[in-house]
Order: sequence, then structure tokens, then C-alpha cells
Amino acid sequence: MKWNSLKLIVNYMADHIYKTKVYYEDTDAGGIVYYARYLNFIERARTEMIYDHLKFSHKQLRDQFNVIFVVRECNIKYLKSANFEDILEVKTKVVKKSSVRLNLLQEISRDNEILVTAQVELAVIDSNGSISKLTRDLLEKI
Repeated sequence: MKWNSLKLIVNYMADHIYKTKVYYEDTDAGGIVYYARYLNFIERARTEMIYDHLKFSHKQLRDQFNVIFVVRECNIKYLKSANFEDILEVKTKVVKKSSVRLNLLQEISRDNEILVTAQVELAVIDSNGSISKLTRDLLEKI
């Protein structure tokens, strides 16, 4: 899918919204968010989405179901910068799912202005690092 098409999907069909504030530690000397920090923001948003949708923590998923989500691929596009003390909104949309993989589109915005978009693919593994599968029940909750 092209970026513009994916952005439209998130704008109108977000599965999850996470809000955060930019702290001094997130910025460079000029008060602009350091590019790698956006990965932290989208990671937190994915974690909160999993907590909200599945009603389990990552620790519970590992301990009770032997399921661990790992990032297999991440494509990120930086459109505009965020700044110190900005309030950001991270929208996460599951665009494709299977028992072994989740494909997400994430978008970071400030006052409805899109700053960053990311296509993220999560793989499901077990505690030994081998490919694993989500149960039907867990997959349906996502």
C-alpha cells in the first residue's frame, strides 16, 4: 500500500489512540524531538493497544500463553518535527492480522497535524525465540 492510502486508513479507522507529552529528555539541544524517540512513542502506543485490546500485559502473555510480540520490520516516514512540551497523539490501526503476524499503521500527530507515519510488522514468537501462533481467542480480540 502507498503511504497516502495508509494515512487515510488511520485517520478514519484508528483502532487505538495513545496520548503523550514531549519531555526535555526526548529532545535535542534545540528542543526538537530526536528522531529515534518517535520509535519510543510508537512502541508505547502499541503496548497500550495490546493491553487495552487483549486485557493482558506482555508478561502475562508470555507466562500464560508463551507469546511474545517482536518487531520484524518498521518503515518510518518523518514529515514534520515535534517540539518540547508538545502534546502528541499516536493512532494505531491493525491493517492485517494472522496468528503469526500483525501489520500495523501508526501515525503521530500534534493538533491533527501528521508528523510521523510508520508501517510496523510484528511477529509472534515463543520464549525460545521460535515462531509461535496466537490462539484464535487472542487473535479475535486484536
